[in-house]
Amino acid sequence: MMPNLIDKIGDWNPQLLRELKGRLKFFNIAIAVATSLLLQLVVFLYQLREFPDDRYSLVGTYCRLRKVYEPQQNQVFQQPNNHREFADFNDFLSKNFCPQDQIDWQLWWRDHFEYIFLTFSVIFIFTLLVAGTYLLINDLAKEESRGTLNFIRLSPQSETSILTGKLLGVPSLIYLVILVAVPLHLFAGSSAEIAFSYILSYYAILVASCIFFYSAALLFGLVSRLFSGFQPWLGSGAVLFFLFTTMLIASSSNNSLNNSTAWLRLFAPWDTINYLFPNWLNVYNGSPLNSLEFFYLPLGKNIVSLVGFYLLNLGLCSYGILQALKRCFRNPQASIISKRQSYLLVGFCQVMMWGFSLQSWRNNLRFNEYVAQNLIFLAIYNLGLILSLIAVLSPHRQDVQDWARYRHQEVSSRKNVWQDLIWSEKSPAILAIAINLTIVAIPWLVWIALTSVFDTEHSENFDRLKVLLAIALSISIIMIYATIAQLILLLKTPKRSFWAIGTIGVVTFVPPIILEFLGISLWKHPTIWLFSTFPWAAIQYSGATTIFMAFLAQVSVLALLNFQLTKQVRLAGESATKALLAGR
Repeated sequence: MMPNLIDKIGDWNPQLLRELKGRLKFFNIAIAVATSLLLQLVVFLYQLREFPDDRYSLVGTYCRLRKVYEPQQNQVFQQPNNHREFADFNDFLSKNFCPQDQIDWQLWWRDHFEYIFLTFSVIFIFTLLVAGTYLLINDLAKEESRGTLNFIRLSPQSETSILTGKLLGVPSLIYLVILVAVPLHLFAGSSAEIAFSYILSYYAILVASCIFFYSAALLFGLVSRLFSGFQPWLGSGAVLFFLFTTMLIASSSNNSLNNSTAWLRLFAPWDTINYLFPNWLNVYNGSPLNSLEFFYLPLGKNIVSLVGFYLLNLGLCSYGILQALKRCFRNPQASIISKRQSYLLVGFCQVMMWGFSLQSWRNNLRFNEYVAQNLIFLAIYNLGLILSLIAVLSPHRQDVQDWARYRHQEVSSRKNVWQDLIWSEKSPAILAIAINLTIVAIPWLVWIALTSVFDTEHSENFDRLKVLLAIALSISIIMIYATIAQLILLLKTPKRSFWAIGTIGVVTFVPPIILEFLGISLWKHPTIWLFSTFPWAAIQYSGATTIFMAFLAQVSVLALLNFQLTKQVRLAGESATKALLAGR
């Protein structure tokens, strides 16, 4: 039977069979099973440390006589100057204990099975996500160092088959550790009277989280070759830090989800698990997910809608990562995403960020005020997103040379140059970045338009012209950064990517730091801040004329830079053509 199963696995996915044969050795399986059983024993014995013995207190949680003695204890504590009575009552409690037949054993076992269930729920998440991420990245690093990864790339298997084999096979021993502990986990949940549908929801969340983080781990392993042997520690450490930080946030008393940060927190499973099992973090006032809304749709009112949305979010993100994996796996030199995919990515991010920004509007907040509260989050998200796209989409010198050299052939085949700039991966990315910035700006323009509809009473206090100019300033400064990055990538100097990233990092973050260090405040010198990466911060302290002049100055700089870029592209194409003719 076992050989037939192995043959079926090999026929379905040869890469999975290769991974399983290399890992599922007898000694490895024995260690994994023993580790899981030992962990279960430790967790179970740890809970037994509170087993009620014959010296269990009369006011203990599980003593049925507690309802008799606890009111007396509270009465003694509340009386002033009653030291003698207090000492006598404590002496009585120290000498008298709860009879064994008065202990509520059923409640004790129910609560402690719930503790066991919740303990394993947390252990499963950390073990699968952190250890699994480490193993996947480490496996890719070893394959790369041995040179076997190139042989896998040349195999006739599809990218989906190879990547699926990696996802299922590399962490197989981790899966075995978890599977051995699942029966106790299910038994503990059933004994704790937790609804089976909630337990299934937890497993669905766990599987979706594994697919997302494992896909991201494979992508990181493919694109982070510069980190060499440090890759596994860096990737798994980032996952551990993210999980630990989000768990602390979820367990804090002020963990509201009524802003755009809710989307980032949904990538960690803690809030959703806290929604399913409130006793995990002792949330007696209800999980913050109970009031979660997405474009005013009450997701948190129903477990099906909440868990479904969580799975849909991770599913769509995992699918996007899979598309990036397919691009990078066969051709390591290719960009992570194409220009066409970048438009979809930016649009998806805007929908998610704005969807979680527009909630709780009904809590006596005006429409424009609530969006303004999320301004800083939206600005930081979009700035990081667009800067990342500049780094990913901007082609290097050789790609631009090839595009410029063959552009005349594309023109002769009636292919428009503008279409090339929008879709072609080897063409300069300036127009693609401009389109992505336009996608980012559309929700802001809609917000400005809707303010006059939903907030007519205070719309006269809302300066639409300044907001429009702030959007224009932000777009122009990002376009300047994108053009500078593309110009640097066209240079003949080595390590152009390093210089491009360093230059953009300096011009993005160093000027605001210098301005703060020199004490040049926003309200005293707003004009200077209009030329920084965060011009919207100085909008309220500047006049419309000043803002418009700053915008004209940035547009002039952008025009000069693009004129120089066009010249460099033309020269690169001419030099490539001359080199080709000379070679013939």
